[in-house]
Amino acid sequence: MHALKDLFTTDVGLMSVAGIAFMLGMGVFFVRYFLRHMREDGEKAAAAQSRR
Repeated sequence: MHALKDLFTTDVGLMSVAGIAFMLGMGVFFVRYFLRHMREDGEKAAAAQSRR
């Protein structure tokens, strides 16, 4: 319980929470970004192959 109190009440703890939240947000962003671009590239490849 003392660790959670330190995590959310001290400057170092709050910076750690902010860093963890930022990294998780980056992870979500990159997963969505990569999946979207993989899908778009697949659609472009399928369209190019059907034109042949």
